[in-house]
Amino acid sequence: MDSKAIKPKEKKEAEASGEFTQNGPVFVPSVDIYENKEALTLVADMPGVSSDGVEIHLKDNDLNILGRTKNEEALGSPVHTEYESGDYLRRFTLSSVIDQGKIQATMRDGVLKVVLPKSEAAKPRQISVTPE
Repeated sequence: MDSKAIKPKEKKEAEASGEFTQNGPVFVPSVDIYENKEALTLVADMPGVSSDGVEIHLKDNDLNILGRTKNEEALGSPVHTEYESGDYLRRFTLSSVIDQGKIQATMRDGVLKVVLPKSEAAKPRQISVTPE
C-alpha cells in the first residue's frame, strides 16, 4: 500500500455538556480556520447537512454551530454502510478581536463557511511618520 494514500479521518462523537433531545449520534465536524488582515474564516465539513439544517448561535462570546442531517430511513434498510450518519456540533469561544455584529455564514454542498470579521481596532494598520 502506498504510504501517501489518503486515509479517511474517523468521526469523533461530540461530548455533550448537557442532554440531547434527539436520538442518534452527534459528531464534531472537521474544521479549518484561515486568517487574513480583514477576518478569520472558518470552514466546517458537515456532509448531509443543507443550509436549512444549520443553526448558528452566538451568546456571551460563544459561537455554537449545529448541523442537522436529514433522516435516511426513506432510502430503505441499510445493507452495507461505511459511513455513520448523524448530526454535527462544534463550539468556539470568540475573542474581542472579532466584530460579532458582522459575522456571516454560507452553506454549500455540505461545507459551512463562517466569516468572522476583525474589529477595526484589531486590524493591522500602517502609521505614517511625518518630519518635525
